[in-house]
Amino acid sequence: MTNTSALTALQSLNATNKALETTQSRISTGYRVSSASDNAAYWSIATTMRSDNKANSVLQDALGLGAGKIDTAYTAMNSSIDVVDQIKEKVLLAKTSSADDRAKIQTEITSLQAQLTDNIGGANYAGSNLLKTDSTSTTDTKLTVMTSYNRDSTGAVTTGTIDVDYGDTRLIDSSTSKAGMLDKEFTTTGAGAATASILTLDVTGATLDSTDFDDMLTGIEAGLSDMATGAASLGAAKARVDMQKDFVSKLSDSIDRGVGQLVDADMNEESTRLQALQVQQQLGIQSLSIANSSSQQILSLFR
Repeated sequence: MTNTSALTALQSLNATNKALETTQSRISTGYRVSSASDNAAYWSIATTMRSDNKANSVLQDALGLGAGKIDTAYTAMNSSIDVVDQIKEKVLLAKTSSADDRAKIQTEITSLQAQLTDNIGGANYAGSNLLKTDSTSTTDTKLTVMTSYNRDSTGAVTTGTIDVDYGDTRLIDSSTSKAGMLDKEFTTTGAGAATASILTLDVTGATLDSTDFDDMLTGIEAGLSDMATGAASLGAAKARVDMQKDFVSKLSDSIDRGVGQLVDADMNEESTRLQALQVQQQLGIQSLSIANSSSQQILSLFR
């Protein structure tokens, strides 16, 4: 009534089949821990780390976008400094030139002023222009680039940022306040006293004297000084963003490796185990068949 050998062989075969199913699952998915039932602790840790890495992916995108905005502004700032240097040379040349020559020099200055306007207007990246902003705005006052996602042991989250103050990079004021480095007005105090800016100065006035030209050059030097400070601010922000991009990329790779060590299957080991289990399965089937054959032989004696 009870075939003990067959029952033992069947239990052994069932255990082999279960192990074979597990191994085949690991080979097909690449994971030795693919669900909480495989190892609840490792699965929980890996799930949390994967979630953190998704946040790091967002950070990389944000840093890439921020880097593009800062790089564009930095390039345009340096180009603008070169153009203002040329304007300074032209003004200095005009100081001792004749009226006719001043008119020709002014034509060149006007062209350079237009070049400045074009450079700054074109320094737009993804809808942002760090060189042309509104000095009267109380909300849009800086570029903020998210740099880090920090979660402490209690689950509280904080984020790090790199900020670029528009006041440090504003060359042209998009409002009527004229608070930019290039449209900020200065006054000449000589015989041809007038109010002008780097973008509007004119060297053709008949009454302009040496004092007027010195005041123009002083205004230009003040603008160049501010622009150099702005370029330094952008350069520092650019360096920080580049370093953070590199760090977040390496951190993301490190987390991936950590998750892999917890849940990835060793394919060489699993492949070897699969071959061994397949042999065990064949032997188990043969063992069960032998056990059942013994019972059939006993029953045949009573026929």
